[in-house]
Amino acid sequence: MPKKTNVTTYLTLSAVAGVFVGAMVFFAVDMLIPALIWGGLTFIVSLVAISTMALMVPENNNDPDKQVLS
Repeated sequence: MPKKTNVTTYLTLSAVAGVFVGAMVFFAVDMLIPALIWGGLTFIVSLVAISTMALMVPENNNDPDKQVLS
């Protein structure tokens, strides 16, 4: 049975994406404020996207031989 993911996994993935984009913007334009804005926006958008995709995966713990709705 696969391990259930928790909130820290989603936050970690989003934080890594935000830091990566923030660093890329900082080294491209050499200004701190736009890099922080883009990093924060990337963090929020990636957190929402990852959480939405996680909600689409069903947790099917039922026996395949039994009816789901009864």
